[in-house]
Amino acid sequence: MFARSFSTIFGAAVSFALAVLPAHAADDIEAKAQACAACHGANGVPTDPKTIPIIWGQQQSYLVKQLHDYRSGDRDDPIMSPIAKQLAQEDLRKIAAYFAAKSWPVQSAAVVTAPPPTGITQCQPCHQPNFAGGPPAPRLAGLSYEYLLASMRSFAADARANNEDMPKFMRALADGELEAMARYLSGL
Repeated sequence: MFARSFSTIFGAAVSFALAVLPAHAADDIEAKAQACAACHGANGVPTDPKTIPIIWGQQQSYLVKQLHDYRSGDRDDPIMSPIAKQLAQEDLRKIAAYFAAKSWPVQSAAVVTAPPPTGITQCQPCHQPNFAGGPPAPRLAGLSYEYLLASMRSFAADARANNEDMPKFMRALADGELEAMARYLSGL
């Protein structure tokens, strides 16, 4: 309960900060993007990688879509939705470009030595053979196990429906397969 209340209050504070930027900073995308660092990290490593994705070096088209979806209500989150609604439509692409131009953060992840899990080949046409993503699909390699698994389960349960293909792909897999995929991808 406290975490939910804190996240709502924190989201409101960030939204307020975005709304009251001085007029001279209103057009400064870097200044607007700095508010994102409160959760997504000033150096590209999120404050809580288990629940917050890396956005530095992520695919621009994917970031634009997610910001648009949070803004329009096609995707809902107690923190991201209010923030995205405070952004001007024309800033969504600029902010996405800002983060896409950053380098994916260097992580000390274990090298994957296990063979790719069953079912993961269905992900490669969109997410690319090395899972670094490509328009319009996001990079999956190197995201946290917990974040990946929660996203996959959310698609499988139709709790996240801002992509037409992902729910049917995720529903076709057993939970153990989702866990194996998330573990493999997080180690890349």
